[in-house]
Amino acid sequence: MSTTSPHLHLFVSLSEHGHHEAAWRLPESNPHSAHSAEHFQYVARLAEEAKFDAFFLSEGLAVFGDVRQGPTTRLEPTVLLATVGAVTTRLGLIGTSSTTFADPFTLARRFSSLDHLTNGRAGWNIVTTADDLAAANFNAEHLPPHAERYRRATEFVEVVQKLWDSWDDDALVVDKAAGVYAQQDRVHTIDHEGQYFRVRGPLNVARSPQGRPVLIQAGASEDGREFAARFAEVIFTAQPNLDEAILFAKDMRDRIERAGRDPQSVKIIPGLAPVLGLTEEEAQAKEERIQNLIIDKFALQRLSKWLHVDTEGWDLDGPLPESALPSEDDVNGMKARFSLIVDWANRDQLTVRGLLRELAGAHGHRTFVGTPTQLADSIEEWFRAGAADGFVIQPQALPTEFELFVRHVVPELQRRDLFRREYRGTTLRDHLGLARPDTVRPG
Repeated sequence: MSTTSPHLHLFVSLSEHGHHEAAWRLPESNPHSAHSAEHFQYVARLAEEAKFDAFFLSEGLAVFGDVRQGPTTRLEPTVLLATVGAVTTRLGLIGTSSTTFADPFTLARRFSSLDHLTNGRAGWNIVTTADDLAAANFNAEHLPPHAERYRRATEFVEVVQKLWDSWDDDALVVDKAAGVYAQQDRVHTIDHEGQYFRVRGPLNVARSPQGRPVLIQAGASEDGREFAARFAEVIFTAQPNLDEAILFAKDMRDRIERAGRDPQSVKIIPGLAPVLGLTEEEAQAKEERIQNLIIDKFALQRLSKWLHVDTEGWDLDGPLPESALPSEDDVNGMKARFSLIVDWANRDQLTVRGLLRELAGAHGHRTFVGTPTQLADSIEEWFRAGAADGFVIQPQALPTEFELFVRHVVPELQRRDLFRREYRGTTLRDHLGLARPDTVRPG
């Protein structure tokens, strides 16, 4: 059984119409869902009714690809999460924000504000961003080098944590009769001076209900793994098969222990993108229907972004042209995702077209096509093998695939005593079994 919890954890990740890049073309797809608060609120309510741990939003800082051929818009995560928080009471709310193109004070304030407004349900998914298109929107022609982005990220998180700790838990007094709002000696400047940031502090938001919002991290390169071992409370990872997931989990728990932290306190949560049918034939037919809607040009543009090479003109029915690819050392973006995709294509001897189909639904995360019982079997196998403490469910089409998961898979997991039937707390830390951190004073 998993080494960190008697029950698995479930997040749901939303990507407008669904995680499959062609989901927007389905007849039942809502063409306006990318900009609809009601769409996201509906899925969040479903997740809360099913007792999910959290609702997860990724970030996009640039328009990607040909806008004629696929959705390229992305609402700002913390603003959207605030609207979701207004219609839920227990569901955790995780937003992605970049340490490369943000400011520590502003980010600390945004996530602390979200934690207050939702009574302790906020989490920050830390990314360093891997896209030159984003750099061009932030006064830069190219991304900083990979290692430098992680050095900046390390200092960035240190500053954010100092700001979150700049108010003691008992700093607020609000004594009307005495005329004392807060105790001055319980509110602290941080006086941080580092390589990338100079921040005086304190934060102009009192310490939030969770003390600090939960920290999630998703990088799987060598730099990313070391960063996660130091800071992450949840590790969001792309693991397409069980053997690799077991090796990743063991490696991360070893690194966490070497970093002086308890490896049992960190949750390892791979992505999982299901297509469900009440029979195998129904599930396979649904997958084939959505795969047939893939626009090859758009899919090649996405592959070009991940592989850091121009894919225009590639033979879709030929093998991945490895002679045209850079080495991982030359990749300045998502190094681990680059290697995962290349290794996947070689291991399964995929044509370029076959690789595009494999990536369309989950972008390198694990896909599953089958019945709810078969999916529950697979989830249980991974959980009991110690490969995962739970999963980030990435519905390939919304809301239909998530409705099926909630109605059929969740009850089966509950029947097997693998997933909660009721919340036992109110905060995201409660759901994850994470302790509320004490304040830490610099020096």
